Formats: sequence, structure tokens, C-alpha cells
Amino acid sequence: MTTLRLEIVTPETTAYSENVEMVTLPGSEGDLGVYPKHVPLLTILKPGELRVVKNGRATSLAVGEGFIEITADRVSVLTDMALGSEQIDERAAEQAVARAQAAMKEDHSKEDVAAIQASLQKALAQLHVKRRRHS
Repeated sequence: MTTLRLEIVTPETTAYSENVEMVTLPGSEGDLGVYPKHVPLLTILKPGELRVVKNGRATSLAVGEGFIEITADRVSVLTDMALGSEQIDERAAEQAVARAQAAMKEDHSKEDVAAIQASLQKALAQLHVKRRRHS
């Protein structure tokens, strides 16, 4: 079976480095499914759920903002967050969502609004990945 190498790197660590059958990423234009022999592509990663299929099993990671580089045999992801379900504190993520939603009701500069929205998207992604596993 043909695979591709998935590398997910955060400022702190290499969060994932495995040969996989397929990966679905939250890109700037929507979800992007990548199989081996994909055309080369460089795009933006948006906060959300990254899904990996390895040995016929699907797993998910909550990812933050970053960049995606795709070649025929490799997907490289540079991001500020990559968390598996077991790494996510559901209560902390719920509190982050509440804080971001409260902050959105206040008057902020465009830059602050963008940062608050990014925080909200990352917290929602964590909750989605955490709750998917338990449902």
C-alpha cells in the first residue's frame, strides 16, 4: 500500500511523524484531503480538526493556525497547536470558549478581534476532537 509521510511540527515539538494512507486538513479554502501522489501545494492551515487514516484507522488532532506544504510523498504541517484527544483538557477548552465569546461582545481593534476569533476557533477545535472520541 502506498503511503505518505505526515510531519506535524509545533514550536515546542514534532507532534506527529508517521507514514499514513491519507490526511484531511482544515485549509484556508475548506477541508483538503490528501492521498499519496498529490500535486505539490503550499497553503494555509486554519484552526480545526486534522484527520489521519493510518492502517485503516482514523484519528483526529485539534490544530491551530499555520502552514501546509504538500508534495507527492509528504505532508508537512507547521502549526502553533497540535493536540490529540488525550492531550485536551475539556474543561479548560470550555473556559477558553466562554472567555473568547465574552471578549467578542466588547469593543476591540480589528487585530484584537482576529486574535480572539483564532483563540475561539482553536478552543472549539479542541472540544470537537475531544467530544468526537467519546460519542
